[in-house]
Amino acid sequence: MPELTWSGKEQFTDKENKFFKNIPMRLLDFDSTCGEKNSGNLIVQGDNLEVLKSLLPFYRGQVKCIYIDPPYNTGAAFENYNDNFPHSDWLNMMYPRLKLLKEFLSDDGAIFISIDDNEQAYLKVICDDIFDRNNFITSFAWQSRQSLQNDTDLSINHEYIVAYAKKRRQQNRRLKPSNAEFWHNIKEFAFYPLPIDETKFSNPDNDPRGAWKADPFDAPNIRPNLTYPIKNPNTGEEFLPPQGRCWRVMQEKFFELLNDNRIIFGKTGKTKPQLKVFLSEQLQLGSVPNSWFSAEKYGTATAGTKQLQKIFGDKNIFDTVKPIELLINLFQISTDKDAIILDAFAGSGTTAHAVLNLNAEDGGRRKFILIEEKDYCKTITAERVRRVGGSFDFYKLGAEIFDKTGVINPAVKFEQLANLVWFNATKTPYLEQKKSALLGVHDGTAIYLLYNGILKDKSLRGGNMLTEKIFKSLPQFDGEKIIYAKACRVDEEFLQENKITFRPIPKELRK
Repeated sequence: MPELTWSGKEQFTDKENKFFKNIPMRLLDFDSTCGEKNSGNLIVQGDNLEVLKSLLPFYRGQVKCIYIDPPYNTGAAFENYNDNFPHSDWLNMMYPRLKLLKEFLSDDGAIFISIDDNEQAYLKVICDDIFDRNNFITSFAWQSRQSLQNDTDLSINHEYIVAYAKKRRQQNRRLKPSNAEFWHNIKEFAFYPLPIDETKFSNPDNDPRGAWKADPFDAPNIRPNLTYPIKNPNTGEEFLPPQGRCWRVMQEKFFELLNDNRIIFGKTGKTKPQLKVFLSEQLQLGSVPNSWFSAEKYGTATAGTKQLQKIFGDKNIFDTVKPIELLINLFQISTDKDAIILDAFAGSGTTAHAVLNLNAEDGGRRKFILIEEKDYCKTITAERVRRVGGSFDFYKLGAEIFDKTGVINPAVKFEQLANLVWFNATKTPYLEQKKSALLGVHDGTAIYLLYNGILKDKSLRGGNMLTEKIFKSLPQFDGEKIIYAKACRVDEEFLQENKITFRPIPKELRK
């Protein structure tokens, strides 16, 4: 398979994963001057690479939808962000961030990336490498402007949204009654069906099955068993599928549909065959989204700017703003009502605005995570969310959890280290948030952490290390155990007898 190489790629692909191990794991410091506690939504100010590394223990595998609007590398001078990278620098910026973002996606999740022609081809290749080419969905075309740009040889009126699934669904992909139940109980990634436009249905022939519409009877590709002549019974004229296409069903099935009054020949009865599709069926199945996002339906870049100006009083405070309708559409087709949606290039906060509006529209409980490094994270990103009625916890990237010698930072609290320990042991987020040496049980194995005076019995000296006396004081569990502590003062025989795997900190956590 062809491979894209560039100066610097080798640092991300070494077998020891040194680059990613060397990204510091940092504390997230709550900022009480902006936002609130326990809102369920999160805005974090800081370099998105380090923020992603620090959030991973909390949200790995939990995010249903990721949307990012990274720099397009157009060479333009924008006030709010750098959009002029040497090509290899742009790739070196994007590649590790996409690698980390993949870790956040749930198995039925998807990522959407806005881009234009400057880097679209290269983005596609590195995403094929990271997400697997088989998980590529499409490059949506978005009509980002309607007016013509007359000072160039060609007016570019579109951008792309490159879409990948974590694990793309390969079966039952078509909307048909035989998989209607599957479609509405999706366990693997798929775009969710959209509401039906009932105005397109009518019942001119008083069919007892109710309102219907006429759909084309031909389908893409050429298949010999789906290529046969169909005679219009009203005129005697024979029709073959259009060039490069075939009929939707085999000939035997066609006659069944014809006898069932499911085939019509246009309004006059004199044209090629069409299929009756009943509203009652479509209400069950929904409508599939398509890959063309028109300006009329989903807005333009100008519309996005005007939406932001309306919020901030006609001030032009941010360049290249996406319209909320565009993102609402993405979230509507890719998330359920309880999804977590992540944006690592949050900019003006359009993602959060779209989440809030979609929740208001369909009664959803979706939550958002926004990451933005620049100073306007408070004055624009968070302020926009506040002004449109959203609540959020606001954090800043804090001190490194480990100092330069590898020792745990004294400022790290037990609860903060517990998240990292649980993630190290299970590769899942720590949801219980217990303040106990026994953090919980995962797949039949108990996870313990001895750290920072967690033991209530103060007579137990050396509470950060594993001794026989300390072990006997711990909450008991009969099965396999993993115990994280600073040191181990019991022998191997004791560990085996008590089904203990000892993992030293901080060494184990820095791997």
